Amino acid sequence: MPKEFYYLIALLAGLAVTIQAGANSQLRLAVGNPVVTAMISFLVGTVILVTYVLLTSTHLLPSFKTVADISWWKWIGGALGVFYIISVIVVAPRIGAASTFGFIVGGQLIFAVIFDHFGIIGFPHHPITWLRILGVLLLLAGVYLIQKF
Repeated sequence: MPKEFYYLIALLAGLAVTIQAGANSQLRLAVGNPVVTAMISFLVGTVILVTYVLLTSTHLLPSFKTVADISWWKWIGGALGVFYIISVIVVAPRIGAASTFGFIVGGQLIFAVIFDHFGIIGFPHHPITWLRILGVLLLLAGVYLIQKF
């Protein structure tokens, strides 16, 4: 597939998380608890994933040995997802979608540049350059403008 296809998927993922933030914020108003709201969100996602896997996969589960050999830190994605979802549920209704995702994207880019530079957790090595730093600074300036005005 051409890179543009993956760019489109990433853009649509941006749309999805914006809609998710609004939907979860409204669900929180109905439910009254951000943690319960996050649990419901993950439960719905789990049902969809289990259904998809059951309908499309021939190889359902890894072997016990494979699971036992996986490093502990490779399991933290779900826990970080919980932190992310609860954070968005709490923050978005207070500062708005643009500021919430501006700060999230700003944080992602700052740490992504660092992770790329050092090749942390398996990312390909891409050294920090002045242009990459300038790109992050311009994004942070955009976050400031979005938040300020």
